[in-house]
Order: sequence, then structure tokens, then C-alpha cells
Amino acid sequence: MATPVAAQTVTSDTPDAATANPANWPSARTPAAITDLATENRISALIARMTLEQRVGQLVQADISAISPEDLRTYPLGSILAGGNSGPYGNERATAADWDRLVGEFRAVSLEPREKGVAIPIIFGVDAVHGHNNIPGATVFPHNIGLGAAHDPALIRRIAEVTAVEIAGSGIEWTFAPTLAVPQDPRWGRTYEGYSSDPQIVARYGKEMVLGLQGKLEGGVQIPADRVAATAKHFLADGGTLGGDDQGDAQISERELIDIHAAGYVTAIDAGALTVMASFSSWNGVKNHGNHSLLTDALKGALGFQGFTVGDWNAHGQVPGCTNTDCPSAIMAGLDMFMAPDSWKGLYETTLAQARSGAITQARLNDAVRRILRVKFKLGLMDTPPMQRRDHAAVGAPAHLAVAREAVAKSLVLLKNEGSVLPIKPGAKVLVAGPAADSMAIQSGGWTVSWQGTDVTHDDFRNGQTIWDGLNSAVTQAGGSATLSADGSFDQTPDVAIVVFGETPYAEYQGDVPTLDYQPSNPSDLALLKSLKAKGIPVVSVFLSGRPMFTSPEINASDAFVAAWLPGSQGAGVADVLIAGADGKSPRDFTGTLSFPWPRDAKAPIGRPLFPLGYGQSYARPAQFGTLSEDPGMDMAEALNVASFFGAGRALAPWVLKVEDAGGRRDVASAPIESAGGLVSVRSVDVRAQEDAKALTWTGNGNALIEGPAADLSHQLAEGGSLAIEWRIDSVGSGPVTLGFAGRTVDMTERLKAAPKGEVSSLAIPLQCFADAGANLSQMDTPMFLSAGEGLSLALLSARIAPVVRTSDCPAFAD
Repeated sequence: MATPVAAQTVTSDTPDAATANPANWPSARTPAAITDLATENRISALIARMTLEQRVGQLVQADISAISPEDLRTYPLGSILAGGNSGPYGNERATAADWDRLVGEFRAVSLEPREKGVAIPIIFGVDAVHGHNNIPGATVFPHNIGLGAAHDPALIRRIAEVTAVEIAGSGIEWTFAPTLAVPQDPRWGRTYEGYSSDPQIVARYGKEMVLGLQGKLEGGVQIPADRVAATAKHFLADGGTLGGDDQGDAQISERELIDIHAAGYVTAIDAGALTVMASFSSWNGVKNHGNHSLLTDALKGALGFQGFTVGDWNAHGQVPGCTNTDCPSAIMAGLDMFMAPDSWKGLYETTLAQARSGAITQARLNDAVRRILRVKFKLGLMDTPPMQRRDHAAVGAPAHLAVAREAVAKSLVLLKNEGSVLPIKPGAKVLVAGPAADSMAIQSGGWTVSWQGTDVTHDDFRNGQTIWDGLNSAVTQAGGSATLSADGSFDQTPDVAIVVFGETPYAEYQGDVPTLDYQPSNPSDLALLKSLKAKGIPVVSVFLSGRPMFTSPEINASDAFVAAWLPGSQGAGVADVLIAGADGKSPRDFTGTLSFPWPRDAKAPIGRPLFPLGYGQSYARPAQFGTLSEDPGMDMAEALNVASFFGAGRALAPWVLKVEDAGGRRDVASAPIESAGGLVSVRSVDVRAQEDAKALTWTGNGNALIEGPAADLSHQLAEGGSLAIEWRIDSVGSGPVTLGFAGRTVDMTERLKAAPKGEVSSLAIPLQCFADAGANLSQMDTPMFLSAGEGLSLALLSARIAPVVRTSDCPAFAD
């Protein structure tokens, strides 16, 4: 067990110190209706009867992938969650009835009579962040960035109400939403979870989301059975980190912390948010999970928060002096409930020992338990029997889908419409092209069915429409014809082409990017636009993205350009605005305007924008502009980290991880995949953090390789760099294993056999060794080529160019 450390504090008087001064913070207050004297007396009586084990158990939350209901008979935990990749009974496509049954099984065991103490029901939480996105067939709304563009607080209230009804309909009472981040650097992979870069928009929406999810708190009355607990997250400044790095450091003054990043919490707390989630990130070098001045002095003091705080996914383990299974300082800083998905057992045992030793004081322990029980009372979980939330038919109800379709239409932002190509006239022959036109995954984005959302198909949302479905139906009803052709090929020249393209799905740090340039990973989309334009066909671009991006080349190649964000399952909402009716009248007009500035170049944060926050054309308000500069405004080769090939569980742009065997080669994304012949398989795994590595397994002869554009590593060679790989070798087969770099290969068989199994190890080979063996480092396009046969299994964490480590002579190279 690690030595307990005090809660992190900084005592500097400088403006960048990480100590919040409560006197500087705005006034807020959880409504008094969250509790009453009778309830507080009942809580006091319960705490007095609970054993120490039961009180400590309330502070620990486990994920369904790592705990069973039976475990609660030994470990009296207070909460269960289902993370982004966790589904009931191992099925991420489980039905509402399956979710309801699983929740009921956990709750039943938590309520079994105890020989000592008292039984306390669990509280069950999920990431329902754009509708009840965990369940196929549920209503999936546009991600928050699109809702921000709608500028419609009343719509947000209705969306929250629908979401609550569907969450409760599947037997669940708690959602980890709304996200109240105010993203300042769109390179951040969670930008789309924020409503706007404008704190005032976030403040207005935070209030409406909480009121919609929970309803207005009423004194002496539990939250209704069709409402759920909200979570204001992630406290604080997750959208203000340096460089837009996920889980990074917000190096800002307290004034900026308050004025920009705390705005949504003031309104959410005043509206009665029952829980607040602490952020992975830091403020001026101090992890928020260990910052007493933020969690206690500011949040529970100045902001008057009376609910409970919950951690993020093992984020307490990042606090200095802590591990995933040992972190008393987070509790002492003001965290009330650990999110310990797979570390819960060890964390429970150490926390229990620390409560006995006094490292966690009884006063702090009881305060955390009181806050958790207060919320459980408000949700009706402490009733006998607990309040039942169940209405399976509510999930994906037609009236709910109509609200989502409306939200899609209101979220669209028209950036260009030269020659009034929009709306599409009745009777038109329309070509619908682009890789995203018929992709439910791309239009829905991350946090859809699974964490990354990459494996979503139309079958998951049979009550939904892809953008192609919606366009085809609307064009046909208007007397025209529509043809789907992903690559833009056609037999009969169309009157107009609608090209749908954009970012592929991602979530959290896997969506962090080095620049705002759309081009590096997607050059074929611009080629398609230019090809259609060259044939004299008017082109309408529908751009799907989780952030504003530098797309001036694509805008120049388009007659009309629509920022459609990540619209979710009701793709017909796009056609509602783009396609005129059979009577020739304009459809619903564009009402959306930017809630983030649109970049003039690829640099970030966005300085002088191309289109400012609030910009948006409409049929009633047309505008024209000339040809845009296509200069990215920066050295793209340097910005794209050409010397970093793999990290954070993915290949880093512009590099691509691939697997191949005799059957062919396939690109690797987030979803599990096999080489064409099935001999090399890849899946995401957790080593140090969630899905921070790719597990590769060989069942026959095959290769795993990283490829990209030819990069010049002459500078790195001159500075004495090395190829550095970090991996965990799990098993090695009997056949040879070779590693290639820039066309030269070395035999790795004996080295891998000698490597510690099941432990992270590293490899470093000086670039000079490859150069001496004849590699051309000025035109390097394959920074890793791993060839093996049956039996090799490893988890790849990183591959990059690092400072040289000369511990031995160069390895032997193949001829």
C-alpha cells in the first residue's frame, strides 16, 4: 500500500497557482428541496447503523465488466456503472429489457439483509450523452456541438426530458451528463461533447439539461420515475487544457477558470444537479481529483453544491502518490465516490484500511456517505421497495424520434450557398456521394452503442435514417430521382451532387489531433469534390465533424457547404432543410449558427476566424464571398508529428496501422479487426489507461505494419535519434519474428523470447544502424513492419523516434 499523501494544494500567491480562493467565486446553491430535516435525520440514523465496511463501500463504484451481483454479498459497494464498452451480460447491443434485468439483479443483492449494519441499494450510472446512446434503437440526438449551433434552450429541455424517459425506461436512474466543458482548442478529442466555446451558451444549456433530466426539485418529494439524476461534468476546465490535450493541464488564471469554465456549473447547481464529476485534467499542474481547493472550497463551499462528487475512469490513480487501488488523498480533497471500474476490489480494501488508520478521517468518510445517501433518497432508491423505473416501450418512441429529427434540422449551419444551389429543386436528378452518405457510424460519432462508435451499423437503428435515406426519400417525394455512389461515379449526369464526408468516429483522447487541417487523413474527399466540379456538376458538401476544421479547400471546391456536425440517428433532418418540396416551396430554412468560430487556417487555438461565432447563412439571409486562401498557415510536416507513429491506442496522423496476410491487407481503426485471411487479429486493450494499446495476435503467418507518406527523418538521424517501441509481450511462437523500419529488417526472435512476459518493456534501435544498413531516411514511409507466425501475441503502446539509447552494437540486419 502506498504511503498516504495529503490532498494536493498549492500555496503560491502567483496568479497561476492551483489554489482556488472561494471569495473570488460566484454564488450558487443547490436548491433546499434536495433534502429536508426528516431525510437528514434518517441519513444520520443509517450512518450510525452502518458498519465501517458498508460506509467505505458507498465510496466505490465498479464497472459491470469487472463485477458480478454476487460480489456485492462480500463487497458492499455503493454504485455500479456501465462504461462505454460495457453491455449487459457482455452484449453491447443488449435491449432495454436486458439493461433493466441487469440493474435489478445488482440492486436485489445490494438490498439483501445483512448480519450486521444495514443494506443500502446501489445507484447505477451510464454515459447517456446524446440520448440513451447505449441501446440500439434508442433515440440518438446530435452531439452537443450540433445542439449548441441550434441556439435553442427550450429544445435542449425537451431533449433532456426525452433522454431521461428513455434512460429510466431501461431501469437506470443516473446519467453522466451534461458535459459543461467550454472547449477553447478544437484539437481536443472531446470538443463535440461541448455545446460551445462561449460560456454563456453553456450556462444556458446546463440549466435546461439538468431541469429536463431531473425535473425541478420539489421539497419532500422524490424525483419522478421517468426522470434521472444528472451529472455536471467534468469539473473543471477540461476544455481549457494546453494544446487541447485530453486529460491535460489548464494553465490559466483563476479568473479565466471562473469566467469561462465554471459558468455552466453555476446554473447546473442552481438547477439542482445531483452529482458532479471531477475532471481527469489538471489546473496549473495539480490534478483536479486531488485539489481540495476546487472540490471542497470552491465546489462545495462557494458554489454551494450539496449532492455528491464522483470521479472519472480510474482518474484518481493519476494523483501524485496514488495508484488505481490506493488514493486516500482524493477522498480527503473532496471526492465522494471513486470511479474504479476494474480496480474496485483493491481500492475498496485499501480505502477500508485507511479509514481504520485515520488516513481518511471519519468526518470526511461520513460526509461523503451522507451526500451519496442524500441523492439516493431523492431518487426514491431508499423507499421500500425502491422506486421502480421501467418503461421499455419508451426507448425509441416515435414522438422522441421526431424531437431528434427537429434537432438535426436546427443544428445545421450553412456556410456557403453560391448560385442558390440550395435548396435542391423539385424534379432534380441528384447524385449522393461520399464515404459518409450512407454511414450510421460516421453521422452518429463516438459514444454510440460503444465507446468509440466505430462499429455502428444501420441495423442498430432501424428506426433511424442515414443521410442518404433521408435525401433519397425527400428527393423522390419531390418528383426527382436520387442515386447513391460513394465514389461519385455515375452513368447519367446528375443535376446536382450532394457529397457527404467528414471525420470517422472517435471518443476522448483517441480524437486528439495535432492540427485543425481536415486534409492529412482525408485527401480523397477533396479529390472527389474537384472531380465532380470539373465535370460541371454543382456540388453541395455536407460536412460531418466533431469540431470546426480548416476546410477552405473543400469550401472552394463546393457550390454550397453545410456544417452538419454529428447529427445522430435521424439523418432525415438533413433533407428537411436541403430539399424543396414538390410544390417548389423552400423547406425548413437554416436557423443554426456557429457556436464555435470556424478556422481560417490549421492553427489552434483559433485566432482570427474565417467565420466568427454566430455566423450562419440562410435562404432568407444569403451571403457571398470570394475564393478562400488554402494556406494552412503552418508547417504541416512538423505539426503532424511525422516522428511519432503510434500512441494512445492508435496510429497517429498521418500514419495508419495495417494488418495483412496472404489474403490481403486491412486498415486498423478502433473496432476489432482481422487481416483478410484471419491470421492477424487486432483489438483495443487497457494497459495503463482505457484502450491505450492495441493487442495483436498471430494465428499464422502475417504482418502488422505502420505506413504513411514519405517522411524525411534526416534531422532526427543527425540528432542521434532511435526507433523506440514500447510494448507488452504476452507470448512468442516458435517461428521467426522480424522487425522492419524504412525497408530494412532485423531478427527479433531471441530478443522477444527473452523479454519479460506480461510486463511492459521497451526497445530502442539507433537510426544510424538503419542508415548504415542502407535505409533511406529521407524517404521513410514504413516506420514499423512486424512479421511473425503463429503464437506471437503482444500489446503495442507506442512507436516513435526518441533520443538514442546506445547500450549495444547495432543488431544484425537481413540482406
